[in-house]
Amino acid sequence: MPDVKDLYQSADWKTEKHVPVIEAPDSVKKGEFFRITVSVGKEIQHPNKTEHHINWIAVYFKPEGEKFPYQIAKAEFVAHGASVNGPDTSSVYTHPEAVLSFKTDKPGTIFASSYCNIHGLWQNSKEIKVA
Repeated sequence: MPDVKDLYQSADWKTEKHVPVIEAPDSVKKGEFFRITVSVGKEIQHPNKTEHHINWIAVYFKPEGEKFPYQIAKAEFVAHGASVNGPDTSSVYTHPEAVLSFKTDKPGTIFASSYCNIHGLWQNSKEIKVA
């Protein structure tokens, strides 16, 4: 039986348009909110058409020494040019980018996943230190 972790793909986001890119400081102050941005298609733009698009981005944080991560955000992107007139006939499109703030008292890892309706699940991670 396949394991869910085997469904996730990863690569260098500078050469692959599906990988969620995590922009966050390397080190943050204990207990202070900080901002992170997660996007898909930073170096190579991902299509945003009715037939090929990013559905969502989910963001998790796993504090060092804890067993499970916390889900800290999920953004859904639902406007891909479709209208009552058919695919790609609307002028309304969303861009797969989420901006959020959170705080932590512990160092850990930010995990981001994204879902492309054609190419499946993608993941990336970034370590965060706490000063």
